[in-house]
Amino acid sequence: MMVRLTAILAALLLPAVAVAAPGIPALAVAQDGGGETWSVSIQILMLMTALTLLPSLVLAATSFTRIVIVLAILRQAIGMPQTPPNQVLIGLALFLSFFVMSPVLTDVYDSGIRPYMEGQIELQEAATAAQAPLRRFMLSQVREPDLAMFAGLAGDEGYAGPDEVPMTVLLPSFLTSELKTAFQIGFLTFIPFLIIDLVVSSVLMSMGMMMLSPMLISLPFKIMLFVLVDGWSLVIGTLAASFTA
Repeated sequence: MMVRLTAILAALLLPAVAVAAPGIPALAVAQDGGGETWSVSIQILMLMTALTLLPSLVLAATSFTRIVIVLAILRQAIGMPQTPPNQVLIGLALFLSFFVMSPVLTDVYDSGIRPYMEGQIELQEAATAAQAPLRRFMLSQVREPDLAMFAGLAGDEGYAGPDEVPMTVLLPSFLTSELKTAFQIGFLTFIPFLIIDLVVSSVLMSMGMMMLSPMLISLPFKIMLFVLVDGWSLVIGTLAASFTA
């Protein structure tokens, strides 16, 4: 998976990078009918530079943002802001993102990366083919008002079709839509735990226990409810199903 992800990143973010392999020439830049070859060390340097953009790609073009925000809101709703720890939460969100994005990454690899590495297509054609599955995924999740807003900010009146939407408009539109969807799911997740807090607070007030913290009493009930309804499976399953187009 990491090998495919590295190859996909190189094709999407740095079309000028070519991996040295038997039968595939090093990066060539045509000039007046001729060409010049860049050394493998320069290509490796460019590839390592592209790898630094991997966190930005994961945040802006995958399902990671929605998943990690919903899990963070869930943790806050239960009343344990440090449990599960951040490392566990991010790890869960990362591997769940790999699960959700697996069909997309497979299409990217099969349509663009593998044909290029086998010498069947040129680098520019491979980059265009590799972007297509990722664009389809983002377009299936983006909201039209968000897309129209960023198109207006970019000075574009409209697009003839999905293929005409530039990545500079699609990426922020997709990320904004993911934030809205994540907060909507988080709100619905928060409601049952809020009801428990309100009930416990009302009971304590009616019993005259003003000095007793309602959180101290409601926390065990919220944990018990979450365990009894198999909350982790429900939340994770809902998150994974929310990306089906």
